[in-house]
Amino acid sequence: MQRALACAAMAQGVSTITNPTWCADSLAAMRVATALGASVERLDDRVVVRGGLFGSGSGTIVASCGESGLCLRMFSAIASLSPVEVELRGEGSLALRPVGMVEAPLSALGVRCSTNGGLQPVLVRGPLHAGRVTVDGSESSQFITGLLLALPMAGGDSVVTVERLASRGYVDLTLDIMRSFGADAVRDSSFSEFSVRGVPYRPTMYEVEGDWSGAAFLLVAGAIASGAQGLEVVGLQAGSSQPDRAVIDALKLAGARVEGVPGGYRVSAAPLRSFSFDATDCPDLFPPLVALGSRCAGVTELRGASRLRAKESDRAAALSEEFGKLGLRVDVDGDLMTVHGLGGGAAPGGPDMPRLSAGTVSSRGDHRIAMAAAVAALSGAGPVLVDGAGCVSKSWPEFFDVLDCISTGVS
Repeated sequence: MQRALACAAMAQGVSTITNPTWCADSLAAMRVATALGASVERLDDRVVVRGGLFGSGSGTIVASCGESGLCLRMFSAIASLSPVEVELRGEGSLALRPVGMVEAPLSALGVRCSTNGGLQPVLVRGPLHAGRVTVDGSESSQFITGLLLALPMAGGDSVVTVERLASRGYVDLTLDIMRSFGADAVRDSSFSEFSVRGVPYRPTMYEVEGDWSGAAFLLVAGAIASGAQGLEVVGLQAGSSQPDRAVIDALKLAGARVEGVPGGYRVSAAPLRSFSFDATDCPDLFPPLVALGSRCAGVTELRGASRLRAKESDRAAALSEEFGKLGLRVDVDGDLMTVHGLGGGAAPGGPDMPRLSAGTVSSRGDHRIAMAAAVAALSGAGPVLVDGAGCVSKSWPEFFDVLDCISTGVS
């Protein structure tokens, strides 16, 4: 949704975005696009964007990115197209998340750029020039997404060399959406060189695809608590570039019953076994996979934990400590997280297994920690109070309404 809003805002003309989400992160992107000069009209089932940034005015443009790391890092590059100064601010947990990775590449392309010691706010003044630039992608792919999005509007052809790129699928998602809006951008097979031609965006109608990151929690709910009838989740593209589609692989490794249905998947409870899974390129899967591991027999190993420290919370610590309050042992040693499962899942009609205990956990202001605790509690021994659960509005305001609809009859 945020990527589509950015492309539509840069395209001269009227674009329509369908299947929108009204989560806090998307609303933040709408605010920033508006502050930069686009017209963004929110309707019931679509967003109409009249593109054209930086049309008039002088003085510093100030915009808040809320708590969206993607919004702040992405629009840092897009705002660099402006000949006037733009200040992008972050709120809440985003105030302490690193953004210093934007400075050197933007400066190399002619932008005056500064941060507050590597933190927000980000101050940029362009215009951004086309050219060659090298970017370190080991910390996050979000700024690379922003730079790729901005370069078609920089007045010429560009080449971006990326070192140690993390979360490759998200960059492919960016390229897919850019091409939907008429851009000419390609990469090599090693994800180390990206070529972007200076071909401006054109207005279009774009349908936002379903969110695999959110769907992962429901798919895990199907595996641990749905019983024999299973849970069907639709609105998903099996061939999506979103890295979190890998949750299907993890569910199969754990022994869940997974079958494809038109537009999605049905997942049913089964005796679950421990599994080993590398989530380095899909770190947002750690929370739902910890919930899945809680019902597996044996010790589940999840790799890539070092990427969890600078999220909305320190997710490695949050998962270990908050699930520990419910009787689940979660250890973190460097890049490895181990989940000491409480049983073999719920075979319909089979013997009961140890379950998470009742208790109170803190979301730590992190939407994915709140979702993970809530899903795990579906198969727990008693009620779980999630303190600060309203943080789910960041990515999925209706999450608990959906969970309430599907929870009737869970085992």
